[in-house]
Amino acid sequence: MSAFSATSTAGAVVDTRRAALVSARIDRLPAVATLWKLVALLSIGGFFELYDLFQTAYISPGLIKDGIFATGAQGVFGVSDQAAFASATFLGLFFGASLLSPIADRLGRRTIFTFALIWYTAATVLMGLQDSALGLILCRFLVGIGLGIELVTIDTYLSELVPKRMRSSAFAFAFFVQFLSVPAVALMSWWLVPQAPFGVSGWRWVVLASAVFALFIWWLRSRLPESPRWLAQHGRLDEAEAILDDIEARCVKDHGQALDTPQLEDVPVQANGRFADIWQPPYRRRAVMLIVFNIFQAIGFFGFGNWLPALINGQGVSVTHSLAYAFVITLAYPLGPLLFVRFANRVENKWGIVGSALGTMTFGTLFAFQTSALGLILCGAMITFCNAWLTFSYHSYQSEMFPTHIRARAVGFCYSFSRLSTVFSSLIIGFLLEQAGTPGVLAFIVSSMLIVMITIGVFGPRTRNLALENIAH
Repeated sequence: MSAFSATSTAGAVVDTRRAALVSARIDRLPAVATLWKLVALLSIGGFFELYDLFQTAYISPGLIKDGIFATGAQGVFGVSDQAAFASATFLGLFFGASLLSPIADRLGRRTIFTFALIWYTAATVLMGLQDSALGLILCRFLVGIGLGIELVTIDTYLSELVPKRMRSSAFAFAFFVQFLSVPAVALMSWWLVPQAPFGVSGWRWVVLASAVFALFIWWLRSRLPESPRWLAQHGRLDEAEAILDDIEARCVKDHGQALDTPQLEDVPVQANGRFADIWQPPYRRRAVMLIVFNIFQAIGFFGFGNWLPALINGQGVSVTHSLAYAFVITLAYPLGPLLFVRFANRVENKWGIVGSALGTMTFGTLFAFQTSALGLILCGAMITFCNAWLTFSYHSYQSEMFPTHIRARAVGFCYSFSRLSTVFSSLIIGFLLEQAGTPGVLAFIVSSMLIVMITIGVFGPRTRNLALENIAH
């Protein structure tokens, strides 16, 4: 461990020992109710965001029924409007994650968390008022930008707020809460999309429900502190220490005993990162690994999730029944992370990613051969379970790969490739569904998951129970 010193950052001299002590104090915190409440608050923001994201699969049947969306070459861009709608979502996510996520490194996690919530809630409400395919697709692009910023901010925020011993479990719990939104939007769609309450199309009710979320924004913001690690990197040590004093006092009350002595590690202090920093060793190798991983994991995850009702329908099931089956299957989204909360920290995230990808490959292959309702639901639920396991594992994993001063920038850049991948894979899946049916789509998904397994299994470093600063440097 090198000696601590004073470092100049953003025009101020920062005591690196105090900065190191901030990180050490976080890592000695016990996994008590106070910390789980902070995780839950962040997760509520993620619930809103996934509710918006997963609308794509469930409102499309209603848009087709209303004559707003066309299939095949009759779509507004010469392709299926559902495919264009999904592509617009992920093109927006790409721009939000790649171009705007660095703002969270500069302005803070809490500020951007709030800003992104307001952005995509307003854009979603505007989308619900549209009457044309083009208007819906353009609004969906705007929604995607806000979602792209938020997804990255939540990951960086969460990884910095919790101690190393509960990091993976915190992500598992966060995605349990966030994934409750998937059966919620599926249930609302199953109930509302075939109807028109008060003369308003059911899909609009599903979309406009997002307006309710705006009521929670300032309530959430008032209860979440800024990331002490981010404050320390920007020389705002008094603020970071005041936040930690409050959190520690509440943790001691929950824990019923004094906290452990902080174990100091050298923490380099740098306020403002650059894009070029991502390409310095050891981050360059990690960035390339995550880019390849994100391109192919997105095909597996969103290829199934966004097209679930259509894939079931492609097996000869009616639209109404496909939405009902999809709702039952989506119950596995929150169930997967919930079952892992207690055990997540005992498993290396890299092997969690490999294992979940193998599960998706196995049950994806079996899904293609199912013709009965029970078979479709069981295989679909297992694919969903594995996708949920994959999700919390890799969100935790990629947020561990980079130091605080470039965490949002680097994670956003690497993660954005999953969004860009989905722009094109949505079009490919739309084509495969028409030309090769559900088996063709599932073969595409299974092949992608094989690449995921190889990429992470061979090139991914170990991170289990290591301090963020040790992993980064």
